[in-house]
Amino acid sequence: MAPVSMQAPVCLIDNGTDGRMSVQQGALQILEQIQEPVVVVAVVGLYRTGKSFLMNRLAGKQTGFALGSTIESKTKGIWMWCVPHPSKPGNTIVLLDTEGLGDVDKGDPKNDTQLFSLAVLLSSSLIYNSRGTIDNRAVEELQFVTELAKFIKVKSCDEDEDDSEFVKFFPSFIWAVRDFTLERKIGGKDVTEDEYLDFALKLKDGHSKKVNDYNLPRECIRKYFPSRKCFTFPFPTSSPENVIRMESLGPSELAPAFLEVADRFCSFVFDQSPVKQLKDGHTVDGRILGHMVKMYVEIFSSGGVPCLENAVVAMAQLENEDAIKEGLEVYESGLEQLRLYFPVDLKDITSGHQRLTSLATEIFMKRSFKDDDGKHMKSLEEALDKLFSRFLLQNEEASVLICQEILAGLSAPLKNKLQQGFYTKVGGYQLFCQDMEEIVVKYNSQTHRGEKAEDVLEEFMKQRREESAAILQADQSLSVKDREICEERERAVFLEQEMRSGQEAQRQLEERMEAQRQSSEERMRQVMDKMQQEQQQQQEEARRARESMLREQALLLEKGFKEKADVMTRQIEESRRRTQEAQEAKSQEFTRLIEQQDQRHNEVMTRMKQQQEAMMNRPPRVVHTRSCCIQ
Repeated sequence: MAPVSMQAPVCLIDNGTDGRMSVQQGALQILEQIQEPVVVVAVVGLYRTGKSFLMNRLAGKQTGFALGSTIESKTKGIWMWCVPHPSKPGNTIVLLDTEGLGDVDKGDPKNDTQLFSLAVLLSSSLIYNSRGTIDNRAVEELQFVTELAKFIKVKSCDEDEDDSEFVKFFPSFIWAVRDFTLERKIGGKDVTEDEYLDFALKLKDGHSKKVNDYNLPRECIRKYFPSRKCFTFPFPTSSPENVIRMESLGPSELAPAFLEVADRFCSFVFDQSPVKQLKDGHTVDGRILGHMVKMYVEIFSSGGVPCLENAVVAMAQLENEDAIKEGLEVYESGLEQLRLYFPVDLKDITSGHQRLTSLATEIFMKRSFKDDDGKHMKSLEEALDKLFSRFLLQNEEASVLICQEILAGLSAPLKNKLQQGFYTKVGGYQLFCQDMEEIVVKYNSQTHRGEKAEDVLEEFMKQRREESAAILQADQSLSVKDREICEERERAVFLEQEMRSGQEAQRQLEERMEAQRQSSEERMRQVMDKMQQEQQQQQEEARRARESMLREQALLLEKGFKEKADVMTRQIEESRRRTQEAQEAKSQEFTRLIEQQDQRHNEVMTRMKQQQEAMMNRPPRVVHTRSCCIQ
């Protein structure tokens, strides 16, 4: 499927005048088409601070997201623009432009915080756009970050919440300071943009309410987001009146210093923004992102609090069910191609079954996640087995039909002779046997008869018994002794045909057993690969979080905040403990899934072996009725 590339943004989440949010179906349909990983970049900030201009630059366009040129906020809700990633083929960038926070016309702080929380929940990089400088007022305007613990939960909402876990799942944080006119100096020394941000987020020592209020938003930013980056944009043009027509300004009309920062900003976002991942490290594509949007908006609209753990479980349920459907569709499509050649040789069927089963399992594994109890994997296996069994039955039916047609054509002259009484004469029995032998020889020389060729021939021969017996008794050229010899020969011929039918059935069963064994081994290999991948994702997630926490702890110790550093030490140890428990749980899940797979495989093989033993132990049937003697 070709990458989705939108020519213009669309509304993803509409924010009504009453503060109720609703997801737009058209935007969800666009996301549904994106089957590759998404890098979600969201911008938040006070209204009328130029957020949309940055997003248009990231989209590689001059126009798109509404800029506006008045004091009114132009963006309502959240608008979305999906474009192919410019430097990472196989990924799509999803740009989210949020409604300006603090809109005086709306005057709803709770709705602002919900929008801010949505941007955090959906994005892999969060851009906070402000104007002027990062002073105390600018940090206080980012008060929404202090409310996140009330609007987002990591674990089940019935459990005690630890917001130190946010760092595992929150996006990277980029602060874009617009119209920055100051010199970046601290203590008379030039500093980088990142050093400027760190200085602005520096904590004050003390425990008074005033100090705590000052420190709270800074602590939240430092604690929640795994990485921080800052860009200071100078004024975009030399003429303030040109700001109102930014959409129409060419590069030559923008300040070179502004363009330099804008280029660095875009390059950083493209190079450093990670693919969006769920808790436990599962990669998000457009479909999953659409599920997330619907789920979070519904929770906020109902007055609830999104829980990341519950959300992952709910999305895993949806994705796993769709993964089963997708795997089955591929399998059925492959069988349809084989059905064109009915009846198909069993070796070709089992070979196709193994290939298609492996492909269906691979597709399921690629899309599924958190199938901890193996329920969905088992459902896929059972559905594949049913489809395979049905296909085998249909192939056998096709074989029976074509074999019956072949025998009907070959035996038509014999039936005409029977109707005309051709064999009711001296020597007629010998003539009948010769004609029957010719039919069998010609039948066996036919190709493309399928699996039931021997069974259909056996049945055909049985149907000629009465005719053979009547002709034998009517042939006056045969003595009693001759008739006994003929009867003995007939008995041997039928036993031989019955044996051939049994041997063919035995061979087919063994072939199916071998195919089942190989399919089971391939499935086990893919299950093991999937479990190891998920384990590595969890380890990487925990590693990134610990590194972020260790960096923050080092800064606290460097600045003399030993008490806060000690608290973080306990949080780091708790994080290690949880990671260890998660790894042990994953190992137990792995062992349990392997045992389930083994048990299911053993059950199937036991049934097949029972069928095999029943065939081998079946006593040969004694033919009591006379039938045709084929010499």
